[in-house]
Amino acid sequence: MTFPSVTTKLVFLLGYPLGHSVSPAMHNHVFNTLSMDYCYLPVEVTPENLGPVFTGLSKINTGGFNVTIPHKIAILEYLDEIDPLAEKIGAVNTICLNNGKTKGYNTDGKGFVQSLEKKGNLAIQGKNIFILGCGGAVRAIAMTLAFRGARHIYICNRTQSKAEQLAGEINEKIAECTTAVEQVKSSIAKYLETCDVLINGTQLGMHPHTDTSPIDGSLLFSHLVVADIVYNPLKTRLLRDAEQRGCITVDGLGMLVYQGAAAFSLWTGKTPLISEMKTIAYDLVK
Repeated sequence: MTFPSVTTKLVFLLGYPLGHSVSPAMHNHVFNTLSMDYCYLPVEVTPENLGPVFTGLSKINTGGFNVTIPHKIAILEYLDEIDPLAEKIGAVNTICLNNGKTKGYNTDGKGFVQSLEKKGNLAIQGKNIFILGCGGAVRAIAMTLAFRGARHIYICNRTQSKAEQLAGEINEKIAECTTAVEQVKSSIAKYLETCDVLINGTQLGMHPHTDTSPIDGSLLFSHLVVADIVYNPLKTRLLRDAEQRGCITVDGLGMLVYQGAAAFSLWTGKTPLISEMKTIAYDLVK
C-alpha cells in the first residue's frame, strides 16, 4: 500500500452527506494497485461553505475533484472553464486542474450510457428511450443520450412543466428528439410500447422504501431493456418486476463505476482498472 506524502496528489469528493459513498474505496484501491501517488478523500461540505472550501483545496497539491449532491450546479460559478457538454447539461461532477486553472466535466451521463450499453447489450444510437423523472441525474443522462444519437427520448415526470422544460432544452441545445409525456397510465403505455429502453431516473425504490416502484409492472413490455439509477438495493422493485416480465435489466451501480472510471482517466491520463473498480463497488453494496 502507498501512503500519502508531500508529493501525493489529492483527489477530493465534495458533497453532503457522504457516509454512503463507495467512491473513496473504489478509487484508492485502483491508485494502490497501479502504485500511483494519489489519494482520494471525501470532504463533507455544506452549501454555504462550498466556495471557500473548493477555493482552498484548489490551491494545494490537488489532482482533481468529484462533486456530488447537492453541489453539482452550484460549483459552476467557481470554475475557470466548463466542458461544452457539461455546460449544456448545466451540472458538473468531475473537475481537473491544469496550471492552476479548473475545468469542469460531467461524466454521469457517459457512465450511465456505458453501463446501459454493456449490461443491456445494445447501442444507444437510433433507439427510442423512455425516462421517468426529471432531476439532475436525468438531465445528464438525457442530454448525453441525445448527444450520442438516440432516435427519440420521452421524459415523464410528476411535474409536467419540468419535463417540458427539460425536453425543450434538449431539443434546443443538442437535437430535436425529445418529448414530454403526461404522467397518465394510458399515455405512458402508448409511448413506452414503441421504446427500446426504460430508465428510472427517480429515487423511488431506494432503501428503505424497497417495495416501491415508479411504474406499474403491467406496463413493462418484454422487449424493453429496463435500467435503474438506484443501486441500494441493487435489484429494485422495478428491476424485479421487469425480470418477471422477461426484460433485460441494468442495475444502477454500473453508472457509478463507469462515471468514476471516466473521471479517473480525466485526472490521471491513465486507463483505470474497471473490472477491479466493479469488484470493490459491488462488494460494498451487497
